[in-house]
Amino acid sequence: MSEKNQDRSRAARDRLAQQREQDRARERRRRTLIVSTAVVGVLALAAVIGVIAANAGKGDKDKEAGPAVTPSGAMGEDGLALQVGADDAPSTLTIWEDFRCPVCAQFENAFRDTITELADSGQLKVEYHLATIIDGNLGGSGSLRAANAAACAQDVGKFAPYHDVLYRNQPAETDDAFGDNGKLIDLAGKVDGLDTPAFRSCVEDGTHDSWVEKSNKAFAEGGFEGTPTALLNGDPIFPKKGDEQISEANIKKWVAEANKGKKPGTVGATPSSS
Repeated sequence: MSEKNQDRSRAARDRLAQQREQDRARERRRRTLIVSTAVVGVLALAAVIGVIAANAGKGDKDKEAGPAVTPSGAMGEDGLALQVGADDAPSTLTIWEDFRCPVCAQFENAFRDTITELADSGQLKVEYHLATIIDGNLGGSGSLRAANAAACAQDVGKFAPYHDVLYRNQPAETDDAFGDNGKLIDLAGKVDGLDTPAFRSCVEDGTHDSWVEKSNKAFAEGGFEGTPTALLNGDPIFPKKGDEQISEANIKKWVAEANKGKKPGTVGATPSSS
């Protein structure tokens, strides 16, 4: 091959390499735009929910409905936390949620796999707290009914998978479908071993209604801006931690930083759902 042809071949290869790099750069920008758009959407919705939550529960804040029946294995102050993960995990993620809250579903569906991975590996224990702010603002009883059903699932060690089923099957915020106990029982069929006579009775009887109302009162008095509220060792991480926006990578980084020099937990591990 002549020197001139060799130069042409090198030039062609160089152009091809440049084109491939440009294609890769465009793809990276496209992915970044998709992720950024999703985050902006979540934050916009979070702001709306935060405004709604600011006035949540004021009408029935002092409502009392008989003795609270605490779900089996509930943890924390006043037994209001439903824990997933090892008791001795070095870090704690506290999450306040409402099963009718659309941003809560977005939070769960976006970060479920990451939180599950960290909990299952002993890096993190998750303490879920339940609120009913959507019932208070839009009417209906879906927040309360779903929270009671989740507490009934907790009684038989099925909270985590049932919690995930509820969020994967969440109706529109204005649709009070979760106010129907039959719907909640039907969804229990998606969790192996949960749909039993005892579970059905617990759901139908509202066994944990007063406990849910007690939890919602704690939320209303806690000064939180809205749901979801997520705290890593007491430090807010949703929608951001300091100047850093929440993401799967940042959650892992924040937990790693908090756990530096500490051993993973192993005691009393509660498996999360897949």
